[in-house]
Amino acid sequence: MTGFIAVCLAWLWLGAASGCSPGDPDPVTLRVLASSELADMRPLLEDLRRDTGVTLEMDYRGTVDASNALVPGHYRHDLAWLSSDRYFQLKVKAAGHTIEKPLSTSIMRSPVVVGMKPATADRLRRATPGGQISWADVADASAEGSLKFAMADPRHTNSGLAALVGVATAAAGTGGALRAEDVSCDRLRGFFAGHALTEDSSTRLTDGFVRRQDDLDALITYESELLSLNSGGKLRRPLEIVYPKDGMVLSDYPLLLLDPAKRAAYDRMVDWLKSEPVQKKIMERTLRRPIDPAVPRVPVLREPVGNALYFPDRQEVVDRLLADYGDPQRDKPAQVIFLLDFSGSMRGERIAKVRATFDGLSGADDSRSGKFVRFYRGESLTVMRFGGRVLDDRSLTYDGQRDLDRLRGFVASDEFDTSTAIWSTLDRAYTKVAGIVRDHPGQAVSIVLMTDGENNAGMNLDAFISRHEARPQPARAVRTYTIRYGEADTKELDRAARATGGRMIDATAQSLLSAFKEIRGCVK
Repeated sequence: MTGFIAVCLAWLWLGAASGCSPGDPDPVTLRVLASSELADMRPLLEDLRRDTGVTLEMDYRGTVDASNALVPGHYRHDLAWLSSDRYFQLKVKAAGHTIEKPLSTSIMRSPVVVGMKPATADRLRRATPGGQISWADVADASAEGSLKFAMADPRHTNSGLAALVGVATAAAGTGGALRAEDVSCDRLRGFFAGHALTEDSSTRLTDGFVRRQDDLDALITYESELLSLNSGGKLRRPLEIVYPKDGMVLSDYPLLLLDPAKRAAYDRMVDWLKSEPVQKKIMERTLRRPIDPAVPRVPVLREPVGNALYFPDRQEVVDRLLADYGDPQRDKPAQVIFLLDFSGSMRGERIAKVRATFDGLSGADDSRSGKFVRFYRGESLTVMRFGGRVLDDRSLTYDGQRDLDRLRGFVASDEFDTSTAIWSTLDRAYTKVAGIVRDHPGQAVSIVLMTDGENNAGMNLDAFISRHEARPQPARAVRTYTIRYGEADTKELDRAARATGGRMIDATAQSLLSAFKEIRGCVK
């Protein structure tokens, strides 16, 4: 008995000498794949080690890049700590039921919002009913050239992907998660006409905005990044934080357990991070919102977030969004060729509706959908008026109001014809297309054909399709979208559209403007 007591006293003495106590947790080191913006949590990691015994070895990457590095069932880290795990969870879902979802715990929150120069925000607010700025208003101003913004690359960063999803969801206008049919046509080209600066991390984006603050109007990123930037003394004037009224995507910074054998250390870490003192410290140091609603907010975080938008629940939807995003440093604005029927049957009310449609696409349509599909700066537009022959063929690149006025002039003509050569006109359009795709490879081109009657001059549809099939592949790849109006032949218009990879829209069941808006951005 005496020997046992002596051993116990020796252990207690060694514990006291080493600064430990019987209740101290066992030290453990965890490898963590983390979003790059979480580098601002470094000051708290030493506190975490001291209080819990958990040391973190951080591997920082862009959130989308980190998510792509997480191969379900073949993880190389113990934990992942991401701005959002939604993109990763789509990969797990695609892997099927054979892969168990990692345990995930949200730690803090920050929405992706818009920081605007006050003068820009004032201008948009004055033009908006109710004074609440939406993503549609941002898209409209970008398309007309009055707003230039910075946004991180959604192919690498969560802030960029969250913004892309937010804008696309607002453009769809369904109120739910994006579906494949909501992104079948790219309606964000006008929005991206204002995208003047991009980077592959939110930190580098903020630094780039500071350098170019004189020629940029807005910065789209996390609320926390904007609040930190405003208080950092690097801006000549703080940005106004705009919470788009049509909603935004929230990031909840989940901590994921990749190695179940590390569950005990994971639980220790989560309990510490979600404790009220640490939640308060995170809020004060990073300006992210506490996950615990009971923690009192600092003044700058008392503004309600507003409407949170759903993230897509299907991988193919996100893939399509990213494919449409392309490369802002490389991609050329699109070109659209409009073939407009100016046969005698179009006189009067029908041509008046065509002209009203072009007015709407030029910015007169102030509906949500109209702001997303309007003509945008840099876009090339061609109008071919036809009857029994091509009556006029005019092209321009939209660079300002004068160009929109010229475009309206193209369709203001009162020259009509007595016959209708639909397929000869479309064949001539493809001859023009062949030159465009040869001289400007990679440019997105589409054709929109609107007619109210049947073909009664020139070549027939069979002859057009035969000539089309003999054209070089780059020209054949350009799609035609036909709009049926009046008494036009449904079967022929549908057949022609499908032969080119496009589709037909029936404007007899909806307004002509709605029909044109439905196929805006349909180029592939």
